[in-house]
Amino acid sequence: MNRLPYCVKCGTPLNDTDRYCAVCGGVAPKFSSEEYTVSSQDLVDRVRELLHEGTVTRIIVKNEANKTLLEIPVTVGVVGVVLAPWLAALGVIATLVTNCRIVVERRE
Repeated sequence: MNRLPYCVKCGTPLNDTDRYCAVCGGVAPKFSSEEYTVSSQDLVDRVRELLHEGTVTRIIVKNEANKTLLEIPVTVGVVGVVLAPWLAALGVIATLVTNCRIVVERRE
């Protein structure tokens, strides 16, 4: 388990061992990370599926050389129009690469 590097309440940097924020007393949330390898044809569909799951906090799309191509911060309640530019960018990325890795961070 890893922890978010910043307090979600006040933005104070946190260490991996912190259970609470030293400034505001907020609980340091845990998150887990999963990684998927997908072809460029499946990239947009897979990201769309992940966005609809509801437990995802961030999606990172990387190329085969492990270079970050796109980071999508996901918040509760983000729908439709707000996601359209991100999905359009994914469509462009899908035309430029053959395989991608998707790193998904979920808050527990």
